Amino acid sequence: MDKQQLVEKTVETLRPFETSNLIDTVQHLSVQQVFSNPGVLILILIIFFFGVVKRSKVVLLSLFSLICLAMIIRYAMPAPGDELSVSSTLPFIGGGLLIGGVIIYFSLVKSD
Repeated sequence: MDKQQLVEKTVETLRPFETSNLIDTVQHLSVQQVFSNPGVLILILIIFFFGVVKRSKVVLLSLFSLICLAMIIRYAMPAPGDELSVSSTLPFIGGGLLIGGVIIYFSLVKSD
């Protein structure tokens, strides 16, 4: 295989993982579509089970943060071509404060 062909094949394989494609995909997914995918469910259940069994706050807080970030991206990102307004920035601010507050509370304030 020629080097140029290998590079082109690699570019085409990795194209769905570009930032704009990932954001577009997350914005147009519904909760039902995400949770109907068995791979996503199995991954979330494995991480949740590991966090509960090992009593790992770090794992559970990471899972919480990832789910919250996905929800923030889904509901707060403006559509392509639209500009970012103050009303669309409020969910980012509120979600960021919620995530930060929960992480700070459970990791620093609340002790075992």
